[in-house]
Amino acid sequence: VHVAGETRLYSRTGDDVTGSFPEIAAAFRTPGTVDGELLVKGEHQGGTLEDGGGAASFNALQQRLGRKTVSAKMLADYPAFVRLYDLLLDGDEDLRALPWTERRARLEAFVAQLDPERFDLSAVIEADDFTALEAIRATSRDAAIEGVMLKRRDSPYVGGRRAGLWYKWKRDPLTADCVMMYAQRGSGRRSSYYSDYTFGCWTEEGELLPVGKAYSGITDEELKMLDSFVRNHTQNRFGPVREVEKTLVLEIAFDSLHDSKRHKSGVAMRFPRIARIRTDKPAAEADRIDTLKRMIT
Repeated sequence: VHVAGETRLYSRTGDDVTGSFPEIAAAFRTPGTVDGELLVKGEHQGGTLEDGGGAASFNALQQRLGRKTVSAKMLADYPAFVRLYDLLLDGDEDLRALPWTERRARLEAFVAQLDPERFDLSAVIEADDFTALEAIRATSRDAAIEGVMLKRRDSPYVGGRRAGLWYKWKRDPLTADCVMMYAQRGSGRRSSYYSDYTFGCWTEEGELLPVGKAYSGITDEELKMLDSFVRNHTQNRFGPVREVEKTLVLEIAFDSLHDSKRHKSGVAMRFPRIARIRTDKPAAEADRIDTLKRMIT
């Protein structure tokens, strides 16, 4: 948002993130309000820097999120830009009630006024039918993106959930069989249950290393079963955390996998959740970390 000579950046939840991305705020000097996605430059997602479409992984973006101050090294190592999706206000003219086709035309003219190093335009994908669209969606993993966004051409811009107007058609999740390693109590109505689980996969040397944490995807009955397992198979306690016997396999679904310097396993999952409890599978047959690394895109 740029108004009255001042620029502010806000997350989808309304948090002010201007301080974390000073180079974006400094570059946005055209009066108006845009909707887009913060990205870090790289060659992981959507092409290379040379063809103008390159973005790094979500893990790279996380290095910039939540920082009150950003060092010169951080700015150089993780340079941010915004991929623009929509134009809400052009100057002080409110465009939200206009159909998407008109807003898109206005956005294309608006982005021409912005610094191309910091702002680019999302691609419009044309498909004659759902068969063609499904084929495009199937290739989204190759570009390391979540899927495709379907928008009615006559749709206004509506904040929050846009039921019936826009639809995110995400690619199918990846899955891996992992071994539960640690658990701790949840919050809210789950505060009396061990509902937050850390799980791992095997190295080639037979060491089990954590690869992620999950607390969603299970039914109330499955929650009770896992809580009972944790209580009956605790080996050690570290404050609120219980270490459990490494015998229970969980099938974990996740959107993507990225390199990680923070984790000993070298990988980090995006949006992990429990898909199945694999009581039928021995822990020794859970996936290897090398298998996960081959899923990195």
